[in-house]
Amino acid sequence: MRIIGIDPGTATTGYSILDHENGKFHLKDYGCIKTQAGLPQNIRLQQIATDLSTLIEKWHPQTASIEKLFFQKNVKTAMSVSEARGVILHTLTNFGLQINEFTPLEIKSAVCGYGKADKKMVQQMVKIILSLKTTPKPDDAADAIAAAICLANSLALKQATFA
Repeated sequence: MRIIGIDPGTATTGYSILDHENGKFHLKDYGCIKTQAGLPQNIRLQQIATDLSTLIEKWHPQTASIEKLFFQKNVKTAMSVSEARGVILHTLTNFGLQINEFTPLEIKSAVCGYGKADKKMVQQMVKIILSLKTTPKPDDAADAIAAAICLANSLALKQATFA
């Protein structure tokens, strides 16, 4: 199964493309969609939608995993990220992808075994799980990979439970 993992943000949205077959992971692509600071919010959101559409058209994922927004003290940042999530969810839905949402705690628990793991721990565990030679950077991309791993493990568990 091909999964697109998303770590939403307005300035930087992490993404990953991960194949999961027979209990094995194959990382196909990862990186970040970056928008230019100072541009109007609507233009930044449009760029996220356009770039995400390009990724979906290139890789043809079957399902999506996206990190849920957790409450932030900075309301302005939380609103901006919420708008980015809305555009991302809309774009994924337009392509007919099944959307699976996980909290940061769920993702970190699935990848690190510890829900309060820091960014470095997530990056290191992603590297280990996928047998990568280098640590995936930036952390937004590593978080998107972790979201995809979380979904793959969740789907495998559901399949094993109902088999």
